[in-house]
Amino acid sequence: MRWCRFQSGDGEPTYGLVEGDRVVEVQGTPFGAYSRSAVSHALADVQLLIPVMPSVFYAAGVNYREHITEMAKIGAVDPVFPAAADVGYRANNALVADGHPIVIPADATDLVQYEGELVVVFAKDCYRVSEEEALDYVLGYTIGNDVSERTWQRTDRTLWRAKNTDTFNPMGPWIETDLEPDGLKVTIRLNGRKVFTYGVGDAIFSVRHYISRMSQYMTLHAGDVLWMGTDGPTENMKHGDVVEIEIPGIGVLRNPVVREGM
Repeated sequence: MRWCRFQSGDGEPTYGLVEGDRVVEVQGTPFGAYSRSAVSHALADVQLLIPVMPSVFYAAGVNYREHITEMAKIGAVDPVFPAAADVGYRANNALVADGHPIVIPADATDLVQYEGELVVVFAKDCYRVSEEEALDYVLGYTIGNDVSERTWQRTDRTLWRAKNTDTFNPMGPWIETDLEPDGLKVTIRLNGRKVFTYGVGDAIFSVRHYISRMSQYMTLHAGDVLWMGTDGPTENMKHGDVVEIEIPGIGVLRNPVVREGM
């Protein structure tokens, strides 16, 4: 099943089911009771929105070995691999939909880089669950681009600008259910050129592990999202670039890049 949030013309944002090249309007939400309506639209005629507006936006800390190694090279330090799954937070103001521009502030340095990630969307409240139970609480998966200003990342203790600037977290285009996360592959392209591919299953800590560990201390709510981190080296994005994150089985998240003042 493929869930989306969309807007048709001047109508209100609503949830829908993507079926081929059509979107069927749904009464209700994927997080509770819902029913299909008799109304459908051509997918090409609607505006896809952020597929969910989370109450809490979690982000897995450094979770892939090659990415940790590459980031250490940039900082001229030795790589340090996490001993336990770590989690941070992002701000909803940074979320934008598929196709929306990533806007780089005029005073940002040239070190503004993509991070293509799998995003987990929770279906129901989750507290103190085992790894074996963890995926029972997942609605499905979408795609995220955790844009990062690396210079600010080294100086902003809470990453408040480095990763939470408006438009720095594209997410979409929709939520795909019934997937096995460990078997998924993430491919990142810059201006059509493939720059890296990695397997979600190569993570230091799995989706199941993260959900179980987090749920021992906090309730994860329906509609919350967990971004699972990226792997490999990342390159600078500049004005006029287009970055694409593809996960077969889900789709492609595509966003142009604009620098203020250009």
